[in-house]
Amino acid sequence: MSSSSERVAMSAGSDTADRPGRLMRLAPVLTGLTALVCLLGWLQKQPCASVRFDFLKTTANACYTDIYPLYYVRGLSDGKIPYFDSLPGSDIHYVEYPVLSGGFMQLVAWLVQPFGVDARGIAFYNVTALILAVLAVVAVLAAAYAAGRRSLRVGLMVALSPALLLTAYINWDLLAVALSALAVAAWSARRPALAGALLGLAIAAKFYPLLFLGPLVLLCVRAGQWRAMGRLLAGTAGAWLAVNLPVMVFAWDGWKEFYTFSQQRGIDWGSIFFVLQDHGLKEPATDTGLLNMLGTGTFLVLAAGIAVLALAAPRRPRLAQLLFLVLVAFMLPNKVWSPQYVLWLLPLAVMARPKLPAFVAWQLGEIVYFFGIWWFLLSVSGQTPGQDLSGTVSAVLSFDAPEGGISQDVYSLALLARFVTVLLLAVLVVRDIVRPSADIVRSDGEDDPAGGFLDGAADVISLGRWRGARRAGVPAPS
Repeated sequence: MSSSSERVAMSAGSDTADRPGRLMRLAPVLTGLTALVCLLGWLQKQPCASVRFDFLKTTANACYTDIYPLYYVRGLSDGKIPYFDSLPGSDIHYVEYPVLSGGFMQLVAWLVQPFGVDARGIAFYNVTALILAVLAVVAVLAAAYAAGRRSLRVGLMVALSPALLLTAYINWDLLAVALSALAVAAWSARRPALAGALLGLAIAAKFYPLLFLGPLVLLCVRAGQWRAMGRLLAGTAGAWLAVNLPVMVFAWDGWKEFYTFSQQRGIDWGSIFFVLQDHGLKEPATDTGLLNMLGTGTFLVLAAGIAVLALAAPRRPRLAQLLFLVLVAFMLPNKVWSPQYVLWLLPLAVMARPKLPAFVAWQLGEIVYFFGIWWFLLSVSGQTPGQDLSGTVSAVLSFDAPEGGISQDVYSLALLARFVTVLLLAVLVVRDIVRPSADIVRSDGEDDPAGGFLDGAADVISLGRWRGARRAGVPAPS
């Protein structure tokens, strides 16, 4: 190992040793600020809670949640057990969430049993929101830990993000977000088996953390970290099976509902296909097979590009950079992109690029989309044409919701605002990978704070080194 590599490795070791103390010093501030933002998020939902989340009121006030209505629609109010009890009279036959999320729902349903029948729905929402707030704190602290020397900056950017305030309580996504952040933190602490176990639990709560295995494997291959990779994969498989196997054995039809539902569902309001179908791409709207093929095919092409980038970049990409890119590659061409999916990206985006200008632009795009989707659904529900752009801007400047909602053209602009700002952030991350000197994290000598065994490690396999050696006519260095 060269002297420069030795210095990076020594710096990585000292930074890892200092992290627990640094996090302990920052924890009170980050916990308090996250709790405050979560409280504001809960207050933002209160105009809807006061009318028991009446749909028209929730769209007008942009305070919708899945949590309250699904307590009733998925049979939890009637004592039905997710995956084991079917839901008659519906196209969805069982709870359509991965097992750990369904277990979360059932746990809270048990907790609210002491409440009166009429109060249980709101109690179910409030108890769920309280647990989700705790999970938000966990995600912030885990992201701060994994960020190394930039713990405070990363923690503050995640904790104070408008996206967290607005979307924390739409669904149960913060369970997977917190587990994923803990997995990255455990990996950064050089505990690959624990990181794998946490990642397996995250996958059991939501599908998207499965995508993290690709970047982790590629970076381990480039750095020759075979043992760490093996322990990670074993931990992931073991934890996922431990949670899923009992339900698979005893309630197979209920267990597979999530996967069947995911394959069969059509274009979601937030997907780029929703805009494209109004501009000539009509067939995917009626052909689910073609829609799945287009989405999956586009993701695979983008994932292949990310794999080449991981192995050919002049310097091994940081873990957070690749995790963010693979998740963006999955979301951009997806047929489903719900408002709360911004939470999936939030910790990774900040760790990948802890700089404010592009982050602020992205958050503004998410704010625009957040209000756009609810006001568009207001016009759809009321079967009104909705306000045009000038009417929408006038209403917003008056701090009011547009009367009758917004038109589809205005909604398309809101959707594109989110799409383009996420894409811009991804392009900037790619630029930082291709030009490591532009990476703010590495500008002061750090290598990969979240990298664990990858941090400060020398390359073993690199397409760039192989190509350079081949041009020079000499064997590639080992």
